[in-house]
Parts: sequence; structure tokens; C-alpha cells
Amino acid sequence: MTSGQTEIWHNPRCTKSRNATAHLDAAGVGYTVRRYLDDPPTVEELRAVLARLDAQPWDITRTGEQIAKDLGVSGWGRTEADRERWLTALAENPKLIQRPIVLTADGGAVVARDEESLRRLD
Repeated sequence: MTSGQTEIWHNPRCTKSRNATAHLDAAGVGYTVRRYLDDPPTVEELRAVLARLDAQPWDITRTGEQIAKDLGVSGWGRTEADRERWLTALAENPKLIQRPIVLTADGGAVVARDEESLRRLD
């Protein structure tokens, strides 16, 4: 994560992710792309992003993915004591991370999956 620069955690095969980059392009926002499936975030990076999102790891977990089912995440606790387990799972299995995540130059962040979230990037 580069401080002071907008970054998108992007999966080019995802329609919502492509929509977010198109929105940023149309708005004239300069950004860098992180293909997070190829360059997975570390647990520390996930902590920092979650702080910017004001979210918990389970809030950004794609629980419908087969790997989530295989891991049994639906049965995992959602307390501070469970947080490290979730963070480790996300770092080891980046496919579980909701996309796209946009880290804004001003220190904010948004999971840009819908029009309302995209408008927050303007």
C-alpha cells in the first residue's frame, strides 16, 4: 500500500472490480492496481485495510466461496478472540477477500461493490 495514492485491490475477471476501475477512470482518479490474487496481502496489510474500512475480517470475507465452505468459516466465531483466525484465512486464501477494495489517497477505503460505494470515491 502506497501512502497518499489511491490503490485498488483488483480482480480483472470480476465485473464489480472492472466497474470500479471504469468509475475511477471516468472520474479522472489516478490509481495503482494491485492484483491481490497474484500479490496477496499480508496479515499486517489486512489489519491496516480493515482499520481504514472500520470493519472486521468477517465483514470482507466472501463466505459463499467453496474454499470458505471447505474451511467452515460459517461456523467460526466473530469476536476479537477469533479475529486472527479470520485474518490468517484471508491472507492465505485471498480469493476470500471481497472485491474490489479501493484505498483512497486521503487514507479512506471502501469496498466498491455498488453504486453508492462508488460515489464515495468521487
